[in-house]
Amino acid sequence: MNADAKLAAGTDVRAYELGSNLDGLRYQDVYAVNLQTGERKLALKHARDVFGPSPDGTHMLYYEDGHFFTFDLMNGKSYNISKSLPADFVDVEDDHNVAKPPRRPVGWAKDSSAVLLSDGWDVWKAPVHGGAGVNLTGNGKKDQIRYQTRFRLDLDEKGIDLAQPIYFSAYGEWTKKGGVGVVQPGAAGIQMLRWDDAHYQTILKAKNADVYLFTRETSREFPNFYSSTAKLDGNAKITEANPQQKDFLWSAGVRIIDYKSDKGDKLQGALYLPANYQPGKAYPTVVYIYEKLSQGANNYAFPTYNGFNISAYTSNGYAVLTPDIVYKINDPGMSAVWCLVPAVKAAVATGVVDAKLVALHGHSWGGYQTSFMVTQTNIFHAAIAGAPLTDMIAMYNAVYWNTGTANQPIFESSQGRFTSGPWDNLEAYQRNSPVYHAKNVQTPLVILHNDKDGAVDWTQGIEYFNTLRRLGKPVVMLQYKGENHGLRKPENMKDYTVRMKEFFDFELRDRQAPKWWTEGVPLLKMKDDIEQRTKDISKPIATGGDQQ
Repeated sequence: MNADAKLAAGTDVRAYELGSNLDGLRYQDVYAVNLQTGERKLALKHARDVFGPSPDGTHMLYYEDGHFFTFDLMNGKSYNISKSLPADFVDVEDDHNVAKPPRRPVGWAKDSSAVLLSDGWDVWKAPVHGGAGVNLTGNGKKDQIRYQTRFRLDLDEKGIDLAQPIYFSAYGEWTKKGGVGVVQPGAAGIQMLRWDDAHYQTILKAKNADVYLFTRETSREFPNFYSSTAKLDGNAKITEANPQQKDFLWSAGVRIIDYKSDKGDKLQGALYLPANYQPGKAYPTVVYIYEKLSQGANNYAFPTYNGFNISAYTSNGYAVLTPDIVYKINDPGMSAVWCLVPAVKAAVATGVVDAKLVALHGHSWGGYQTSFMVTQTNIFHAAIAGAPLTDMIAMYNAVYWNTGTANQPIFESSQGRFTSGPWDNLEAYQRNSPVYHAKNVQTPLVILHNDKDGAVDWTQGIEYFNTLRRLGKPVVMLQYKGENHGLRKPENMKDYTVRMKEFFDFELRDRQAPKWWTEGVPLLKMKDDIEQRTKDISKPIATGGDQQ
């Protein structure tokens, strides 16, 4: 806010604090506060989406029922700034149980004369008091290109300077191409500076020179920095931050597969090819899931020791599929089934994926989807579910220990996507809870759940494990004492990474069964076992080695 401002905006959540912690819908009252006298006047009552003040401190930006408004703190009036724009600012692709969620605005103009809004495709300039706006990018919706992020080149800026070029990241919704476009001052229509099968994450500008740095990456190319002018037309690579990659097998690239869900949704998946891929040969494949993932097709997968890693598996002769999942209200588990089964069939149809050697893995919400999928289909030969939700009714009434808040908001206005609590929707909660369908499981399953998990209480994992074990199902539960929702101790990260690879190698590549799968690991020997196993950690295979 401008240091010379006479007014400030203050928020009061006291009337809504209890409700927001129970259903996740956060409201607030907004006041205009006189900075000299301390007097405050109510500006907005029961406001849900408030995005902050203008740089000069005279206006507030907020969203209500499908439209963006500014509130003039000086005269106490609201202005609908989006009603004259031929665009829809409701995020219709947000499939959570929230009515008319907004697209996130780009930001205020530096002189507070306008707000830049996004309709999910294009960027619009809307005058502060409404009226005729301008589509700055022009071709987004027409060409199915999303202008997603504005690159902030001046880290000290106080708002967007419309007198300077504005750089935006660009993403092809169906091509997965990435790029950078620029809108020149006073002009409408974007000029694409970079546009190819790559991802551009970073642009930096020298403070006192016309020198720019940008990163370019693909699934096979590390995001090194390139030096250029403002046109980003240079290809002078100035870093070589991952030279060791040349010594290892990696991946033969990525393919985009198209498919439709069983409910008719048009979806895509990224299919990463194994190193030394041979056309006509089918490969063991791991499907990694967590809502929509195909947009990461051109992102570089940094090899790590923390469970599953795309590069580590393609290096070792696996294909990897990361498909999109969209959701229907009151059916988060069934939605995964409706999307994943067609995705796997489409991947098999490419000839790359061996239909008999497909495994599934996900963590947290992906762990939930994994634990549910194996109750509904047998297309997966093996599965690993990390920190899964398994009993939606019990989970609804538990606590999110990392914050101390109730879990109800997760189900009513976030990932759970239910319309209410179980008392009014019992059948839907049961229909989408893995534990209620455990008798159907035939897929060998590993569950990871730690005793200090503060996001998904580990009783969720225990309940599912004990149910499966009572039913005589092939299941092992791993627990790393003292760890939270994810692993943080290096020795545990390495141990889990190795066990995951051993399990998939056994189930998909006919390798020897690990003893921990067939015999378990005695508790007193666990520490020595971890130390011994992590001495000979699995590594990407050196170039020219036998990846089979």
